[in-house]
Amino acid sequence: MKQRTLDKNLTVPAIAAGCMRLADAKESPDRVIGTALELGMNFFDHADIYGGGRCEEIFGAYLADHPSLRGEIVLQTKCGIRRGCYDFSKEHIISAAEGSLRRLRTDYVDVLLLHRPDTLMEPEEVAEAFDALEQAGKVRMFGVSNHNPMQIELLKTAVRQEIVADQLQFSIPESGLVTSGLNVNMKNDESVMHDGSALEYLRIKGIMIQTWSPFQGGFFKGPFVGDREKYPALNEKLDELGAKYSVSPLAVAAAWILRHPAGMQLISGSVSPDRMRQIASGADIDLTREDWYAVYLAAGFRLP
Repeated sequence: MKQRTLDKNLTVPAIAAGCMRLADAKESPDRVIGTALELGMNFFDHADIYGGGRCEEIFGAYLADHPSLRGEIVLQTKCGIRRGCYDFSKEHIISAAEGSLRRLRTDYVDVLLLHRPDTLMEPEEVAEAFDALEQAGKVRMFGVSNHNPMQIELLKTAVRQEIVADQLQFSIPESGLVTSGLNVNMKNDESVMHDGSALEYLRIKGIMIQTWSPFQGGFFKGPFVGDREKYPALNEKLDELGAKYSVSPLAVAAAWILRHPAGMQLISGSVSPDRMRQIASGADIDLTREDWYAVYLAAGFRLP
């Protein structure tokens, strides 16, 4: 498994195991988590809201049964989403993190992300929460999710810890991170920027981009790999390149994300051992520049 640098002292796999669907897995947690570890995907991404906390509980039970594994895995979770609002208050961040620790049955998480921007955020409160969690040894690193560059800069006016990651939606059909940059100064739909130059900013600052829903056609719009009705040309190209590289079309879709020089970490949400193996094999191939652009164009985008 290819590695990425999350922090100066921590390398992580290029493909992480997303745990949002763990509570709905048809296979046993032992098989799902065990498959991830077998494939070198020892980075597990959680959130306090996944399954209403059930996903963390399931993982925590696995950890309780395999205590020796704690030092071999990287645990990440997210907080800040409440029913009907977002909450970056000091009290909520601390209580949410402590709730995750209880459910995960661990003394610490390696990374805590702020899940979605809270427009009522006061950076000083976030800083106090981060300091308290860090000093207590409950969180080792901090990051964000779905934040734009100025929101990160606002946080950094008070937060002294490094922001190590920003988790953003990115897939072949949902590729706004790159599309607007390819259409600079053009009067077309693809030129519209929705993220404030997040791709370039995060590369400059050395903040890892973690990609969520990497195999979805959009925000909960369903998978695009194999959907030949909505994405005929794209699936034809994925089939063609799968044959070329001797991998599945799903692996090509993963390789497309990992080919970008930003060094993104793909958060795979699959809990199917077979699909997990296909996705992991995408880390073993390097698409050519021509093939990367051919996939992009097959998704219906254009170059000006």
